[in-house]
Amino acid sequence: MTQAVRISTQGQVATVVLSRPDVRNAFNDEVIAELTHAFSQLGDDARVRAIVLMAEGPAFCAGADLNWMRRMADYSREENEQDADKLAFMLRTIYECPKPTIARVQGDVYAGGMGLVACCDVAVSVDSANYCLSEVKLGLIPATIGPYVIRAMGPRAAHRYFLTAERFDAAEAHRIGFVHEVVAADRLDAVVDQWVKAFMAASPNAIKECKKLVQYVADRDITRLLIDHTVKAIADIRASDEGKEGVQSFLNKRKPAWVQG
Repeated sequence: MTQAVRISTQGQVATVVLSRPDVRNAFNDEVIAELTHAFSQLGDDARVRAIVLMAEGPAFCAGADLNWMRRMADYSREENEQDADKLAFMLRTIYECPKPTIARVQGDVYAGGMGLVACCDVAVSVDSANYCLSEVKLGLIPATIGPYVIRAMGPRAAHRYFLTAERFDAAEAHRIGFVHEVVAADRLDAVVDQWVKAFMAASPNAIKECKKLVQYVADRDITRLLIDHTVKAIADIRASDEGKEGVQSFLNKRKPAWVQG
């Protein structure tokens, strides 16, 4: 790891920090590789039960780094596809991370940065942050981040903000569902801590399976196949060690094993 992305762990909570404030935390191929490694590593670490993605400086993430964009301008069609594949893999790694993820948005979010926020399970934004999907102004499209951003804000809002590239504020990001909560800067950490505590009270295995359930069920028709999938999912979790422990602790009015203290 370089100083572009830093990881720290306190107890069972890991923090991944975008640490390039001089370029508004814009990402390049190096940052993409480091974020992929970070979320893959933390996702496999049994000691970690929650991950907070945050950034240093006035901006959360301004999208692509200008120097990286200059290099891409000379790429061939094949090189562009290979490059985009790495970004897509990073986004998928964050989205499918088995641990609950929180985007702590302390500043502006542009272009590819929108994908980072959308890939996290929950997002809390400072009230002064602005958001923008600026790609069409450059003759580009928000393609690799598209599946995640559309899931976060919905297709109707995506039609507007993908096509107009207009900037919108945190209140609008909340209204369309892109972020879950908007707070003053001095309350940002307190709200993140509340969510972390909620995750800590839940079964780690149940959280992992809930993430997979949402991702599987979203936008699918309610067919016999989907119903069968949910039947098997609840049967599996009931028969699991944590499922049995959770039910027994509830019936016996005690804390389950995964709750500390």
